[in-house]
Amino acid sequence: MAYTPELSVKNAATLRRIAWALEVPMTEAMEKIFEFIPTLLDSRKVCKKCKDKTRCNDCVFNNRN
Repeated sequence: MAYTPELSVKNAATLRRIAWALEVPMTEAMEKIFEFIPTLLDSRKVCKKCKDKTRCNDCVFNNRN
C-alpha cells in the first residue's frame, strides 16, 4: 500500500456502514468506492488539475482506457 490516510471518526463510521451493506470488509468497500468514483467525476476536470502526468496510461480518469 502506497499511502494510508487516517479517516475521521465520521468517515470511518460511514465506510463501516457501506461495508456492512456490501457485506465485505472495510478495505474491500473502500476499493469498490474508488472503482465507482470515476463514473461520478468529470475526467477532464480531474486530468486538468492532475499534478502527476507520469501515470496517464493506467489512470482510471483517462478516457482512452
